[in-house]
Amino acid sequence: MSVQIWTWILVGVTFALYFGIAIWARAGSTKEFYVAGGGVSPLANGMATAADWMSAASFISMAGIISFSGYDGSVYLMGWTGGYVLLALLLAPYLRKFGKFTVPDFIGDRYYSNTARTVAVICALIVSFTYVAGQMRGVGIVFSQFLQVDINLGVVIGMAVVLVFAFLGGMKGITYTQVAQYCVLIFAFMVPAFFISMQMTGNIIPQLGMGGTVEDGTFLLDKLDTLHTQLGFKEYTTGSKSTWDVFAITLALMVGTAGLPHVIVRFFTVPKVKDARKSAGLALLFIAILYTTAPAIAVFARTNLIETVSNTEYKAVPEWFKNWENTGLIAWSDKNGDGKIQYVSGAAMNGKPKYTNNRGEHGERLVSNANDSANELYVDRDIMVLANPEIAKLPNWVIALVAAGGLAAALSTAAGLLLVISTSISHDLIKKQIKPNISEKGELLAARISILVAIVIAGLFGIYPPGFVAAVVALAFGLAAASFFPAIILGIFDKRMNRQGAVSGMVVGITLMLFYMIRYKTGLIGVMDARPANEWWFGTSPEGFGTIAMIVNVIISVVVSRMTPPPPENVQEIVEHIRIPSGAGEASSH
Repeated sequence: MSVQIWTWILVGVTFALYFGIAIWARAGSTKEFYVAGGGVSPLANGMATAADWMSAASFISMAGIISFSGYDGSVYLMGWTGGYVLLALLLAPYLRKFGKFTVPDFIGDRYYSNTARTVAVICALIVSFTYVAGQMRGVGIVFSQFLQVDINLGVVIGMAVVLVFAFLGGMKGITYTQVAQYCVLIFAFMVPAFFISMQMTGNIIPQLGMGGTVEDGTFLLDKLDTLHTQLGFKEYTTGSKSTWDVFAITLALMVGTAGLPHVIVRFFTVPKVKDARKSAGLALLFIAILYTTAPAIAVFARTNLIETVSNTEYKAVPEWFKNWENTGLIAWSDKNGDGKIQYVSGAAMNGKPKYTNNRGEHGERLVSNANDSANELYVDRDIMVLANPEIAKLPNWVIALVAAGGLAAALSTAAGLLLVISTSISHDLIKKQIKPNISEKGELLAARISILVAIVIAGLFGIYPPGFVAAVVALAFGLAAASFFPAIILGIFDKRMNRQGAVSGMVVGITLMLFYMIRYKTGLIGVMDARPANEWWFGTSPEGFGTIAMIVNVIISVVVSRMTPPPPENVQEIVEHIRIPSGAGEASSH
């Protein structure tokens, strides 16, 4: 069977499963809608958390980033994995004991202020919409390539799917749907890795295959280093980022992870604090399966891409190249007129490729904004995982399986983020501030209307992405680091932290991060083109600036809190209470 038929079958079966679960797990109360009734088992919650955490960025983009950045891409592995450990150990148990299932609710009650709650809601919306825009676009890309539909139609289909299991089931429907999506995405990620590792190195375990040897006895990484240097790239295993920037990016990703509202809320879906700890450990195990495999997939894909495409005549390139060319995610311009694809170091063109409907003398899609460098090939890093099975000539069902996995990863995270958005509006704004006497039925209706509006806005971001959205999806972590993390960590461990300090820190932190992000990613402030790296403040890239903004947030929070009255006694007692492990009082009395 063809790839397209296999894709229709596998995507159809998985979607039918998601819809069935959503109907079975319909939410009948606000508790079921917000936290799945608080009765999810640690195992199921661990799998759901892993699916929520591993978005299209993890499934599609991370291996692509590592594939093109080499050693420098390791910051994403360290930051995202380390951040989850930080969240599981340092925040989740305390927040679970505090008993507030949204970040704005925790901040509003801990800082005894609706102003603090409102600021937190605004921050949650900024972080979540920045993050979800990339998920919806990822869904559109997968549908566009594998189901042969327009990319915008793909986004609309994704919106409809998320709407069904989020609108009907809320957190209850999303949780059990995410359990299924984890199974699909991890199977889809690992199967091609097993195939390609065996094919290239004779070792079926990809983590070992990456460090293994190829047919001629050369180590795979040594071979890739040689290919890189021959084409004018830096060695794959050598980094170019400064030590400070590596540290800043890693820390920003870590603390941003710990402040992501859609992950934090998962720890309220289990019955007890002990179960929250168990589910955190299990989730880390499930996440590690994908995160330890991604570098291997990056190495396999990079090696195969160079060997398949570099210095190859266009008429001899495999069919996968021409298929992906139609999506605009891969392109070439025959600058020297020899009919061969010359892939060397340097930008192939200025910005994204812009096509005409005509093809050149040798069949290449003409690019209207070609660069002066010798490189003729443009490759969007996001295609590496999706195209990898095709490049390696794996069976059609494996190629289709990857499409189903990519959709599962994007949809699971999109659903979690959209629920955070709707909860922030229905619970933290309407219930807590605007209309405290609203009935449970009314609140549930408000939550569903909010999620409907949020899906429409997210879909519009996917169909009409602002020029900078694709570049700043990873910066959602920087935004979370700059706004939420200090307010949460100081709220747990600093009794003296008050509402004036928390609000001041959040406002300054997220404003500073937004300014830097817009200035250096879009160039809208100051110049028309994004600013060059040599103008970065303190030598810090936009991806790492969340660390600077977070430090500024902490300093302002602490200074302002010390210059203003302390929190009420009852708030200080609550902070003391949540830091004491359950059962500690009984143990110490004997």
